[in-house]
Amino acid sequence: MIKEFFKNKKILITGHTGFKGSWLSLVLKSFGSKVYGYSLKSPTNPSNFSVLNLKNILNHSFHGNVNDYKKLKKYINKVKPEIIFHLAAQSLVKKSYDETINTFNTNIMGTVNLLQIVKNLNYVRSIVLITSDKCYKNLEKKIGYKESDILSGVDPYSASKACAEIVIYSYIKSFFEKNKKLGVASVRAGNVIGGGDWSENRIIPDTIKSIIKKNKIIVRSPNSIRPWQHVLDPLNGYLLLAYKLYGNPKRFSGAWNFGPHVSKNYNVKKVVKSLLHFMNIKKKVFIKRNIKFKETNILILNCKKSKNYLNWKPKWSVKKSIEMTAQWYKEYVSNKKNIKNLAFDQIGEFFK
Repeated sequence: MIKEFFKNKKILITGHTGFKGSWLSLVLKSFGSKVYGYSLKSPTNPSNFSVLNLKNILNHSFHGNVNDYKKLKKYINKVKPEIIFHLAAQSLVKKSYDETINTFNTNIMGTVNLLQIVKNLNYVRSIVLITSDKCYKNLEKKIGYKESDILSGVDPYSASKACAEIVIYSYIKSFFEKNKKLGVASVRAGNVIGGGDWSENRIIPDTIKSIIKKNKIIVRSPNSIRPWQHVLDPLNGYLLLAYKLYGNPKRFSGAWNFGPHVSKNYNVKKVVKSLLHFMNIKKKVFIKRNIKFKETNILILNCKKSKNYLNWKPKWSVKKSIEMTAQWYKEYVSNKKNIKNLAFDQIGEFFK
């Protein structure tokens, strides 16, 4: 059903050169969509976007900043997309301390720019805006945060995503609620893992880099619990939501959580050890706590709304997600040329 719906649909993805954006681009191309991308250049080297050679697969890939209102408007008017997935963001907590103004500009005003442009267009039918599970005021709740819980943020990244959520809610209530042909939703996903993530200060990319460089594997917060999930699981949620918004914008507009089963969360140390196990690598894991960098111990999402109204649930367990991630990086190290085929195989297995 989802594959058929997206076939030949004209899709715009902002932030398509990033980790999630590159996977979403590949998924939609496998469905037969017409995929257009608007983003800065790949944020990492290597990057999933370049390894998959997505520039030659997409219908069009454009380098632009979502903070540039005129350029973004011009590109949207040129493409005339039916569906927009907004992933462009400064997505790293630690980086938000060093690039605070850029983080607020991109994550808040970039969202404002997109919504302001789209509110006067009649050809856009669905907009899915990706924020973060870190938009919630974290009280270390073990039952998980639901969409109606309090928004807040201690670090600049989390604060910027909470602000983006407020912006989205305001636009829905002020401008989009009476529009019977356009659905607008925000999505909050957990700690996403998968092959092709090379971001700094993320546990799996840091582990892989240490393996490649033959350095020590260092874990900063071994007991921290996160809602780990394979990148294809939340992307499946975003796709389902875009489909539902297209047909019934009034019912499905608003905020949605996408995370793993609450009882299946792993702590950081277990994630690293599982990754090494699936890669058949025997290395010791060292603990080095960073007291200057504040991180919460527990962050869990309540996803009953998505399960009840979208019929969405995680397809892959945390164990399976780590296994598929390990498979990707193991292939990258041994046979980089086969990565695209492996990625398509993983997409095929997930969506079969």
